[in-house]
Amino acid sequence: MRTAIVGVVLLVLGAVALVTGVLPVPEALVLWDRVWPILLFVAAITVVTELAAEAGVFTALAQQTARWGRGRAWLLWLLVVVVAALSTIFLSLDTTAVLLTPVVIVMARHAGLNPLPFALTTVWMANTGSLLLPVSNLTNLLAQRTMGDPSPAAFAALMWAPALVAMVVPMVVVFIVARRFLLVRYETGEEDGIEDPVLFWLSAVVVVLLLPLLVSGLPVWIPTCAAAVILIVAFLVRRRGVVRFGLLPWQLLLLAGGLFLFIEALHSAGLGTLLARISGTGESPLALLRLSATGMVGANAIDNLPAYLALEPVADSPGRIAALLIGVNAGPLITPWASLATLLWHQRLTAFDVEIRWRRYILLGLIVAPVTVVLATLALSATL
Repeated sequence: MRTAIVGVVLLVLGAVALVTGVLPVPEALVLWDRVWPILLFVAAITVVTELAAEAGVFTALAQQTARWGRGRAWLLWLLVVVVAALSTIFLSLDTTAVLLTPVVIVMARHAGLNPLPFALTTVWMANTGSLLLPVSNLTNLLAQRTMGDPSPAAFAALMWAPALVAMVVPMVVVFIVARRFLLVRYETGEEDGIEDPVLFWLSAVVVVLLLPLLVSGLPVWIPTCAAAVILIVAFLVRRRGVVRFGLLPWQLLLLAGGLFLFIEALHSAGLGTLLARISGTGESPLALLRLSATGMVGANAIDNLPAYLALEPVADSPGRIAALLIGVNAGPLITPWASLATLLWHQRLTAFDVEIRWRRYILLGLIVAPVTVVLATLALSATL
């Protein structure tokens, strides 16, 4: 509910800026034309993943992963890394945080293992793994429009090197820190059955077919909305009680809409001039490092979405936009509010009675985030 309250406050402030003329109406209309497809995609992909989870698709994936682990915790962890990476790349970081987190917690407890290394893997991969494709992160979808709508393949061609580095570095740290929990053996318990085979297989097919469509070059909201409609109709026929307003991420949509409008108003009031001085210019390695570091600091200070929106005008080339994305996507590993995915992840931990010490999380992030951002930015610079 606090998320919704913050979103409403930001929307009110943006409305005041419109009424007083601080934010011109034509600029607000341009902003709306830019963001409505993104918000529609976020809503639709959330519905798809929630219904697929209700059908048991993700639980079945967790059980199969536990079997593939062959009783070795380190191998099970590596499989979680792969699943978290694929989920983030193709279904977005928020999907990984919301749906994969409870799956890995249940899986770890099912195997008698400490769930914290698996949970930390999920949230770090959700953030740092969100660089490769436009659909991986809301910031990427915004950046794609700024770049002139390159195809997913062209976007990945620019981002593959920093994306690879950003995924590998934090996972190495997780393994080093949690090695005594991962270098053990486990036994799998009894598996849960499929409640409704028809919904299960339909949901699985829809998700599998959706993945290539998300990278086909179509506007991502089109196949995602189609998938959402198919699953909604199927659940209305077979499990009507599951289809409810709560499936829509309305709090997230309020927050995102409020952030868009508020940051645009701040830019009209002169924020861009100040940030241009801080973030510098050019595409030399030092210039890109300066921009990505600014993005990382901004993300951990005020959340990665407003940090991206605030700095986007000074990222005036594909290389600089990529550097900014490294900062705001791979950098939010320090503060709990650095990304919405981290907040959603913590809500899931609380719901499953998994306790994490924020002091330890912040201290680890203070080490991992700067190293990840610097090395990923240098990888980007080497490939430009």
